[in-house]
Amino acid sequence: MIPIPSGVRVWIATGHTDMRCGFPSLALRVQEVLKHNPMDGGLFCFRGKRGDLLKVIWHDGQGACLFTKRLERGRFVWPSVAGEPVTISPAQLSYLLSGIDWRNPQETQRPMRVG
Repeated sequence: MIPIPSGVRVWIATGHTDMRCGFPSLALRVQEVLKHNPMDGGLFCFRGKRGDLLKVIWHDGQGACLFTKRLERGRFVWPSVAGEPVTISPAQLSYLLSGIDWRNPQETQRPMRVG
């Protein structure tokens, strides 16, 4: 995994996005729909209609990056707010990328002994 710089802003584009889009199309969506500059160093997350595919665009100052993640089981937890971008912390992004509910992460209980 590529480390996320500290202090970076993470934006979630609510709703679903056509996952055939590449960086230019997603950057245009950031400008027109989210009203942000895709080159300012923020991370912008987009989810597909089925909910198992996520794309993140990021401009690191040297070039444009496009990351894609597909869950083999389950779906990415997505905000239900329509039409408004949602900002989350880098820690919440880590939960999101792991398929964990980033709104209310729960520690899982592991058995101490087998048997």
